Amino acid sequence: MKPALLLAILLLILGATILCCQGFTYTTHDKAMQFGPIQVTTEEKHTIPFEPLAGVVLLLGGGIILAMSLRKS
Repeated sequence: MKPALLLAILLLILGATILCCQGFTYTTHDKAMQFGPIQVTTEEKHTIPFEPLAGVVLLLGGGIILAMSLRKS
């Protein structure tokens, strides 16, 4: 398989994933207080958003590379 074709497929998959998933969320646990054996913890959710424009750019780039690699064959 040609490297350009492989790159195009990878960019298309990555672009579609970014457009489908708007970001990802993770949770951190922090120790708030401790009274002897009793411990109080807090959960805090953090969200890292994906920019939809990045997904569109990756899809377009992958499509262009795919078209160019298939055209040369």
